[in-house]
Amino acid sequence: MVSSSPGRPRNEGIDRAVLDATMEVLDELGYQRLTIAEVASRAGATKPALYRRWPSRPWLVIAALHRELRTIESPDTTCTLCDLHESIGLFAQAFGTRYVTVLGPLLADCAGDQRLRRAFLDGLLEPARDAVRHTLVTAVQRGDLRPDLDLDLAVDMLGAVPHYRAILGQSPLTSGDIERAVVTLLRGIAVDYDALVAHSLTLEAAPPPHEQHVPAAPTEP
Repeated sequence: MVSSSPGRPRNEGIDRAVLDATMEVLDELGYQRLTIAEVASRAGATKPALYRRWPSRPWLVIAALHRELRTIESPDTTCTLCDLHESIGLFAQAFGTRYVTVLGPLLADCAGDQRLRRAFLDGLLEPARDAVRHTLVTAVQRGDLRPDLDLDLAVDMLGAVPHYRAILGQSPLTSGDIERAVVTLLRGIAVDYDALVAHSLTLEAAPPPHEQHVPAAPTEP
């Protein structure tokens, strides 16, 4: 959980306006060009009001990003292929296009402060990890994944592809990339991979079809 240090009772209206303004500035200018003064101006607040709530720029940005990520829901379509496809999508959403301009510089600012680094991990990475971990547990209970599955390692593997692409930015993460990553992973952790594929195919005719079951559009010659 991400919170600021205790003090006077919070005015939720000011909190909301400040966090909204923070996201606005992040999307427009990125993390390194964000200033407390600019956020305060857009929120109609004062710099002292912000500093009473968040003692530094990293704390403010972590709080704003956490508000967006804290309500992530675990994929549960009854199709493990689809669920893992969506799980990688959750990580891609969490990292998104903000990694280079926001998350990378923010993590660098947090690296030397243990409390900040913990707040970064708990507030920005754990919501997606918890959702994906729950999806894997459900798949194990359904009998689709091996009961001896190392859950944390599997979560790391699902998050590795979007994380790597976000850091290097050499190419966008496509649905085809995600599909191939899921197939590669499932061949190692599924109880019966062929049975999962067969079950997945039975869902193709069930409306509305998951993205995993929508045939790719033909390419132009």
